[in-house]
Amino acid sequence: MRTIKLGTSTLEVPVIAVGCMRINSLSKSEAERFVRTALDEGANFFDHADIYGGGACEEIFADAIQMNDDVREKIILQSKCGIRKGSFDFSKEHILASVDGILKRLKTDYLDVLLLHRPDALVEPEEVAEAFDTLQSSGKVRHFGVSNQKPMQIELLKKYVKQPIVANQLQLSITNATMISNGINVNMENDSAIDRDGSILDYCRLHDITIQPWSPFQYGFFEGVFLGNDKFPELNQKIDEIAAKYNVTNTTIAIAWLLRHPARMQPVIGTMNIERLKDCCKAADVHLTREEWYEIYRAAGNVLP
Repeated sequence: MRTIKLGTSTLEVPVIAVGCMRINSLSKSEAERFVRTALDEGANFFDHADIYGGGACEEIFADAIQMNDDVREKIILQSKCGIRKGSFDFSKEHILASVDGILKRLKTDYLDVLLLHRPDALVEPEEVAEAFDTLQSSGKVRHFGVSNQKPMQIELLKKYVKQPIVANQLQLSITNATMISNGINVNMENDSAIDRDGSILDYCRLHDITIQPWSPFQYGFFEGVFLGNDKFPELNQKIDEIAAKYNVTNTTIAIAWLLRHPARMQPVIGTMNIERLKDCCKAADVHLTREEWYEIYRAAGNVLP
């Protein structure tokens, strides 16, 4: 598996992150087989969150991978905290308690990466800084990041937090590409020119923050996948055409489209299907041409000025 540096850290990570939000949908044997397959594919970066399955997903993963010191050295673990029922909470107390729970469920002493899960309107960055310092000095967390945050929210954190923000997990797919479209349609009077995120794509590139696209196959907000969907006939025709050229599946091309972007992203795939997992991993070896990338972009209904 091809690797990249995660943000400004020295951590080498595979270009595909394995999302574990749905691992609780698998039986014990299925979960074990899924995790083994990911490792065989070189996809040893696993993304979690304390809210996935109410914490059960982390427990299931730890059992499936048969966590021990030897296994732990071979994998990279990322988890997220900050979402509570009906609210968000970036308080020092909540962050520290959440990490302790995460570590217990994952049966490990440390996380490679901790992300703050969506913005908290009541964030007190001084408390976040204290929590990060405690977690780093205790060895419980080695690297830190955020999810779904725009530039000024990250800047506010950076005013107090001394640890580098190495990753930002953002919704991005061929059909949910507003962060790309607004950069193409600068100074245009159309919907694609609307900047909904403060130019977060350019900001992350300027500050060497790795973007981790989530829901790379979804359109809308969990409305469904665009692959094989009758709502996107032109897009699927174009993806299938390019997939045939490279002798891969449409799944592979959808991920390869994200990897072709020079921002050096790390898509988080959420499939629990082993064959689709393998197809996603194949994208690491497919390099779309500039023309193919734009053809797919336009086929999704995105316009060029």
